[in-house]
Amino acid sequence: MSTEPATVVMVEYENASDEVRAVFDDIMATKGIGFVPNAWKVFAFHPPTLKRLWYGLKEVMAPGALDPKFKEMIAVAVSVTNGCDYCTRSHTGAARKLGMSDAEYGELLAVVGIFNQTNALAEAYKIPVDDVFMRPWSDQDG
Repeated sequence: MSTEPATVVMVEYENASDEVRAVFDDIMATKGIGFVPNAWKVFAFHPPTLKRLWYGLKEVMAPGALDPKFKEMIAVAVSVTNGCDYCTRSHTGAARKLGMSDAEYGELLAVVGIFNQTNALAEAYKIPVDDVFMRPWSDQDG
């Protein structure tokens, strides 16, 4: 876990512009929390980035064909793979809040671990892609 300070000054709620404060309010209301997480305080250093990231994330993580818990579990998998401790912890907490069980978390990390291993080996060996996988999904055999 990083104990290093951010590379920019985090924008605290009380020091935020009206524009940033509106995004912070939306973050807290949407997440049902009473604080602004550090990531958003850092992203607020550049308000256009804050708005782009927050509203993009809000749209992508909204219920759709995939339910919110599953989306948070995907976010955990990507965060683990990318080595982002902050994101791994944040999305693990969000997935837990949405009902992710210990068994689901264990399986999720097992899948992440095995595919990180096999992907690394596939890249190292430069395994050629099977022709069948290069065709549109609807044209593939079993």
